[in-house]
Amino acid sequence: MAWPAEKKRLMLEALVYLAWARIMKLLPFSRLAPSLGRPMKETANVHDLMQERSIRRISEAVRVMSRHTFWESQCLVQALAAKKMLERRHMDSTLYLGTARDERGNLIAHAWLRSGPIYVTGAGERHRFTTVAAFGTDHSNRKD
Repeated sequence: MAWPAEKKRLMLEALVYLAWARIMKLLPFSRLAPSLGRPMKETANVHDLMQERSIRRISEAVRVMSRHTFWESQCLVQALAAKKMLERRHMDSTLYLGTARDERGNLIAHAWLRSGPIYVTGAGERHRFTTVAAFGTDHSNRKD
């Protein structure tokens, strides 16, 4: 609790968006998909260096607060929450959905979020998964 006020506000924002994302995850995917961005569109792999600090802070806030929720806050919930936080700041992002097989051969899924060259959530495991969908939100030209 010795965090500066700005960091406390960001952590609280992350908690609120993690709760919102958990509720959104309950919706059928057909209702959730339109809010994710343009289907099969990837945003640029570059960003304004001035935004990098904000992107990294959002990533940290979502990662930290997801460990303190009493609800499930795994990859998709984290990606949705971080995406909303980036959108509030008019920052581009691409949300990826991927699938793979686990060691028993069962189909498993993963979600991760990228803003510019920075993987905001889900970066650690993304290499194990085949991307099956991408949803881009580009704030530089138009709102998605």
